[in-house]
Amino acid sequence: MVDKIYRTFVDATQNVFNLMLNISDISDHPAENFNCDSEIDIAIGVIGDLQGEVVYRFPASTSINMVKLMSGMQFDEVDAFVTSAISEIANIISGNVLTALSGSDLTCDILPPVQTKIDEQKEYDIKTSCCISTTIGAICLEIRLNKAA
Repeated sequence: MVDKIYRTFVDATQNVFNLMLNISDISDHPAENFNCDSEIDIAIGVIGDLQGEVVYRFPASTSINMVKLMSGMQFDEVDAFVTSAISEIANIISGNVLTALSGSDLTCDILPPVQTKIDEQKEYDIKTSCCISTTIGAICLEIRLNKAA
């Protein structure tokens, strides 16, 4: 189950980046010690047959580059507009993942994105992470889900 969810998130991220940002040179690898000087963490809650959250960790430079491509506007720092735009990208990726998982008889929904930090203390049945590298920078996804009781 962990491998299927991991692959579904990677595939959805690749599809969204290709469609929305015209970026096709994308690779993934398991996340280990993903650190950067300045990052924005956007959490998308998951409810239904799976419960928990997916935290998208966007380095500031990747966030700015993404929003420049999407809007055609110049940004020098992460502001409310940039945060809102990357939150929407995280929302779209998550929606695509849950749509794909519905073919596996999993019924889930997503909650609105919120800017947050990862809670390292909570336990999850399904816990995996991946980094996605692109020509405009990398992002990391922390996938933390439990099967509904």
